[in-house]
Amino acid sequence: MDNRSEGQELGIVDRKLGVVVIGRNEGVRLRRCLESLGSQVETAVYVDSGSEDDSVAFARQIGATVVELDTTIPFTAARARNEGFEALQRARSEVTMVQFVDGDCEIENGWLQRAVSELQQDPELAVVFGRRRERARDTSIYNLLCDLEWDVQGGQVQSCGGDALMRVSAFRQCEGFDPTLIAGEEPDLSFRLRGLGWKLSCIGAPMTVHDADMHRFTQWWRRGLRAGYVEAEGLARLGREYPRRHAAMSNIFWAVVVPIVLVAAVVALLATGHLIPAILAAACGGGLYAMMWLRIHRHARRRWPGRDARVYATFCLLAKWPAVHGIATYWWRRLRGQDRRLIEYKQAAARDSR
Repeated sequence: MDNRSEGQELGIVDRKLGVVVIGRNEGVRLRRCLESLGSQVETAVYVDSGSEDDSVAFARQIGATVVELDTTIPFTAARARNEGFEALQRARSEVTMVQFVDGDCEIENGWLQRAVSELQQDPELAVVFGRRRERARDTSIYNLLCDLEWDVQGGQVQSCGGDALMRVSAFRQCEGFDPTLIAGEEPDLSFRLRGLGWKLSCIGAPMTVHDADMHRFTQWWRRGLRAGYVEAEGLARLGREYPRRHAAMSNIFWAVVVPIVLVAAVVALLATGHLIPAILAAACGGGLYAMMWLRIHRHARRRWPGRDARVYATFCLLAKWPAVHGIATYWWRRLRGQDRRLIEYKQAAARDSR
């Protein structure tokens, strides 16, 4: 990340490759992220969204170009990535590939070489990403859930996440991320890229190590709330073309429609003195959720061992409620004309990043 000319000594992967890192109060996580780049890239840009720790100072110390976002404009990851991309282009106009990475992740050894090779081999490929894994997978159920979520199937895909290598020409053609989105900017970008004829690929290679640091149910709930908010906004923007339309409708059906119908039926039966039918109706409702759990579990068992599959199935079912909370939050804010606000689930890392 310095400007010395001896590329061989630095171990630079490709002089046409740059990196954009985004973060806010990531502390030690950011230190690991920037240090994982080592000397593989000649130019790295760090975009800070109003950190109160020593993130900016450390990024400058390690040699990254630092962009501090204007605090009078609402922060979004999309806005941060866009401004980082523009700073990277100003610093090195010859860059044709950009690796985006979140500040709570670190690059795996060998990833950049593999990803650059994949992108160079296929001129129709706009995005390449690999396996993101969770740093402390077994320290909490919630970290485990993140790790399972990152375990996506390889091949040509419809969408990518925040960590991905992108072709600059494709990114420019679709005018980057939508900075107004508080989350879900990656599926939105992916949708527009595919509409322009570009391909996205997930390859079977380790890419980044993520540090969710999730240990409480409330953190998991807020993360699910954010996912539901994204689904509601996607439906509002794209309608039937929204790729996750079925998932959003499923969340509403199982977390709202089914409970309301069941409760109404049980109350009506009890009010008319039909105790046994009311019990049967309640049991039938429980059976519906049990069948849903078994269906999810059967699918999960094809990919993961017993405990992982059971945890995944249980929380996939439970996740429908925070998702509906997120959907309701989106529409409440929209109808009241409220400004978009970030929905965060993580605590800031320790301020001392030494």
